[in-house]
Amino acid sequence: MSAAAGIELTDDTEYTGLDLSELRADGQAWVRRRFVGCRFGDADLRGLVTESCSFDECDFTGADLGDSTHRGAALRTCTLHRVTLGGSTFRGCSLLGTSVLNSRLRPIVLTDCDLTLAALGRADLRETDLSGLRLREANLVESDLRGCDLRGSDLAGARLRGTRLEGADLRGARVDPDGWVQARLTGATVDAELALSFAAAHGLRIT
Repeated sequence: MSAAAGIELTDDTEYTGLDLSELRADGQAWVRRRFVGCRFGDADLRGLVTESCSFDECDFTGADLGDSTHRGAALRTCTLHRVTLGGSTFRGCSLLGTSVLNSRLRPIVLTDCDLTLAALGRADLRETDLSGLRLREANLVESDLRGCDLRGSDLAGARLRGTRLEGADLRGARVDPDGWVQARLTGATVDAELALSFAAAHGLRIT
């Protein structure tokens, strides 16, 4: 991995294999920049604004992305461990296959985002609006989603063992039978179709 000392990052440019761990980009605006295999560990990215940027297999361990805003960004197969994301906003973004662990996430805005195959085990997203999100095959094991708005979200194939969904709104969501059995659902709101799916998953016969 190459060190980034003395490199001035510019828009509409691709960067590969850079060590950006000492980067201070707080409050900057990035447009159409592509990063491949770069390291942002412990970087100060608070308040960063990105537009149509992409990050492939990048490592953000320990980075501060608090109060940042991302529109049309792609973070594919990235590592976000011990990252600060509180106050951040993601609109029309993809986090395909990205691992988010031991990170501060709340409050966070996720609108029209694709989190397919994302690893969010034990994530604390209580009371967060996750409506309409694509969470197909995401790892949500033991995540805390109490009180979340999950209306219309796609949870097909998601791992929901021990996931806390008490008080969540699941109307119009797509949930596999295993999810109904493995998740904790006391007080969750469902529609009639989901109620039938829940009953069938628990071996009940509807007549």
